[in-house]
Amino acid sequence: MDQNFSEETITLRLFNLSDATSLIEWASDERIMRFSTWKLCTTREAAADFIQSYIMPHPWFRSICVTSRSVGFVMVHPIPGEERRRASLGYALAHEFWGRGIATVVVKKVVGEIFDEWSQLERLEALVVVENVRSQRVLEKAGFVKEGILRSYRVIQEKGRDMIMYSFLRTDSLPP
Repeated sequence: MDQNFSEETITLRLFNLSDATSLIEWASDERIMRFSTWKLCTTREAAADFIQSYIMPHPWFRSICVTSRSVGFVMVHPIPGEERRRASLGYALAHEFWGRGIATVVVKKVVGEIFDEWSQLERLEALVVVENVRSQRVLEKAGFVKEGILRSYRVIQEKGRDMIMYSFLRTDSLPP
């Protein structure tokens, strides 16, 4: 953990429309969005629309804040129907905050909360593009188990990409 940040200065909160400018900072950065299925977001209007139409109605979508500044997102998306015992995890962090342990703290916070909030949840999954080694390390440090590679599993930036499946079960323990 970077000496400028402690776990107490890293918080999660609901998004609001005033976060549009912060969202543009990371959602318009190709270094971040190259691993995302979302389109680049480069205008305040598009960011505000995305927050209002997608983020706010989402069942569990939070702003990652460092010393109260919104610097990314984390979301948990329930798998519908009979599979409601499963959910998927996604996150992104502004480039200037990479390599400081923030994403690992965030993922641990989510795991520590989501199984209590969603009593039916048994399994939290995360898919990572094979080339996204940083995100793989985040998940492994947070106690997720690498299960295998899903070949040409998801279309990202108009190309079929191999994905690594990670999981964390309700019965797993968070690492210290």
